[in-house]
Amino acid sequence: MAQTKPELLRGHDGREITVEEFDRLFDEGSDEIDNWIDWTTARRPGQLAKRVNVDFPGWMVTRLDREAKHRGVSRQALIKMWLADRLEGK
Repeated sequence: MAQTKPELLRGHDGREITVEEFDRLFDEGSDEIDNWIDWTTARRPGQLAKRVNVDFPGWMVTRLDREAKHRGVSRQALIKMWLADRLEGK
């Protein structure tokens, strides 16, 4: 019976590893996997951004900006954090 060759991945530097070795590096949290991933084309399923426009009264924007500055994040990041917390029931 013929033995099948393991599937190999070729890295940016030309090195090859097996899929099993790649999985092991990933599971260990190794930064070495960057050699085998093209991050410019990577996507996160279910995480694609969809633009929405929301109008806030001026006083609310002022308070959002103050809170964002206090936390060291952008207004958009603050709103995303708060919405995510609310939607996750925190």
